[in-house]
Amino acid sequence: MGNMAYPPTWLLLISLACALFISCSGAANKDRKDYIVYMGDLPKGQVSASSLHTNLLQQVTGSRASEHLLHSYKRSFNGFVARLTEEESKKISGMKGVVSVFPNGKKKLLTTRSWDFIGFPQNVSRTTVESNIIVGMLDTGIWPESDSFNDTGFGPPPSKWNGTCQTSSNFTCNNKIIGARYYRSDGQVPPDDFSSPRDSEGHGSHTSSTAAGNSVVGASLLGLGEGTARGGVPSARLAVYKICWSDGCYDADILAAFDDAIADGVDIISLSVGGFIPLDYFEDSIAIGAFHSMKNGILTSNSAGNSGPDPYSVENFSPWSLSVAASIIDRKFVTGVKLGNNERYEGTLALNTFEMDGMLPLIWGGDAPNTSAGYDGSDSRYCDEGTLDKSKVSGKIVLCDGLSEGLGAIAAGAAGTVMPNDEYPDMSFAFPLPTACLDSGNSSYVHEYINSTSTPTANIEKTSESKNELAPYVIWFSSRGPNPISPDILSPDIAAPGVDILAAWTEASSLTGVPGDNRVVPYNIISGTSMACPHASGAAAYVKSFNPTWSPAAIKSALMTTATPMSPQTNTDQEFAYGAGQLNPLQAINPGLVYDAGEGDYIYYLCAQGYNSTKLFLLSGENVICPVGANGTFTWDLNYPSIAVPTQPGAGVNRTVTRTVTNVGSPTSTYKASVAGQQGLTITVVPDVLSFKSLGETQTFTVTVTAAALSNAVSGSLVWDDGVYTVRSPIIAYVNDDSES
Repeated sequence: MGNMAYPPTWLLLISLACALFISCSGAANKDRKDYIVYMGDLPKGQVSASSLHTNLLQQVTGSRASEHLLHSYKRSFNGFVARLTEEESKKISGMKGVVSVFPNGKKKLLTTRSWDFIGFPQNVSRTTVESNIIVGMLDTGIWPESDSFNDTGFGPPPSKWNGTCQTSSNFTCNNKIIGARYYRSDGQVPPDDFSSPRDSEGHGSHTSSTAAGNSVVGASLLGLGEGTARGGVPSARLAVYKICWSDGCYDADILAAFDDAIADGVDIISLSVGGFIPLDYFEDSIAIGAFHSMKNGILTSNSAGNSGPDPYSVENFSPWSLSVAASIIDRKFVTGVKLGNNERYEGTLALNTFEMDGMLPLIWGGDAPNTSAGYDGSDSRYCDEGTLDKSKVSGKIVLCDGLSEGLGAIAAGAAGTVMPNDEYPDMSFAFPLPTACLDSGNSSYVHEYINSTSTPTANIEKTSESKNELAPYVIWFSSRGPNPISPDILSPDIAAPGVDILAAWTEASSLTGVPGDNRVVPYNIISGTSMACPHASGAAAYVKSFNPTWSPAAIKSALMTTATPMSPQTNTDQEFAYGAGQLNPLQAINPGLVYDAGEGDYIYYLCAQGYNSTKLFLLSGENVICPVGANGTFTWDLNYPSIAVPTQPGAGVNRTVTRTVTNVGSPTSTYKASVAGQQGLTITVVPDVLSFKSLGETQTFTVTVTAAALSNAVSGSLVWDDGVYTVRSPIIAYVNDDSES
């Protein structure tokens, strides 16, 4: 989705950067620290790296080893992160098979944090095929001069590429950006935009570099979040389709871009765009375009929407695409205010890149009304534009009683502003002048200080970073399920980092676009499900580079069934907030089993949803005859990696669904089912053991979900485990009380 805003013109921002492999949770024991245990190459044969790591830990920590194991590296190299005492670390360092053990301390900033936080380090194993992967970005265009899109070291485009570059006097492609087009069906290009694929908004450059940007050392937003900015697949190529302008994104242009992208030969489509209200599939250009992409073997990754936390607010939810929620990582930005009485307060939201020299006079907006324009203190206290007296505010820090973009303060010549913020936690935003946002309690202390002295002064500090101990969790603005059109489909599908993300930006305008703001930046920090989507797109491209023949459904399944489970304690909307959990690209390249599906499966699903043959023809381009009696019978049997069971208020649940898995792990393997559920939820799997004798073999099973009368959602999971791979599917039963579904 477009980045979050308040008012709607805002581009909610924030990023972070920090040392590789920093742990995301606080230590339960002060004597323990996070250590990296490096074990060299991956173990040979059918050896479970996770079991090997747990067994090794048990030798020094005992039966609680699993509690101390924070993460296993088992795809590209062998090792793990564990919380150990110094003595335990020394014992492990002397054990057979261990190369080295070293503290996982906070070092100087080396890399943007979002990819590392989800266990996807810069030195991850990659294939040579990655340079043949083409990621199609449907967005606001791209800033081609950015270091994130430099083509040094790239060869010519892959031979499969059938696209073109709409060059102009201000835009050319290269061997990184191998294609670029722009779309404006009405021909009315806004006067502040470019009639070319060049990005004037910044959004498209940001998403493109997040998905597939080069590794760029020393990237930052004027010193904030400094590190190595990189995309999920830095060696991949980019094909850019400019569908969005300063006045929005039009359905005709979206469909035209899908049409071109499919024919051009892209491998993955990334689309951080959504509507204002949920639409029927046949009224949704994105759902239609994604369906045709699926038919041609291309997975479409969509942002879930920025309309949370209300239920049924998810905006992209078609079962043939990937719907991505926005999660928070373990870093946040805070900005402090020091007062003349030596008291200091800090808060979030303001992303302050300015460094204020010394203490400056401080004034309350209510004491500086622009009386010549007819305003009094009841107006000027909120610091709206035009309400402040420039002669009283100029050169001072102004305390405001309302949250705004700071336009009134900067127009009055203020040197800075302090504003209240109780509404928008956990994210940051760049203002056009030095700004700090405090909660209402701390704001009241600043008021008291102003009233206590005749010469109040203050200093607004440059923003700094601190740790968010509760991460990961889904941020409040990320759209929630249930699925408003298809209640048997759990939406969103997955969560990915979408808050405070540092990535490439346009240099066509200043950081905020406000007159008087002269900061032009190559990298910016913003937030939104728009930022989460390209993380998933990059991960999908990474999976595709290892498994080039996999279907879109298989790639989606791999991402979902290997996702890291998230806590319902910090995500009270449970699976309706995060779907299958937090994106985990390293695990997804080798998931063991996949829930595959093709065009025919989706057609029969739509038949069961009640769509008629005429409408299905419009979607599929083929004549369709729906099976008699399918309506209401097979909707829940779509071969989906998650299970959602709706019911009516006060009613119970007793639903049996059918699923089929395809073996993509070990040729010969036996998987055992394990289930877990919240109180009141019973899950039964038949058969509960699946044996495979070859790759590509399929096995079918049923899952029966039972619960008494429901008032709230109850969730659980099904995990298939063969000792090497774990394949997890979330399950949720809930009361479907959306009148429009």
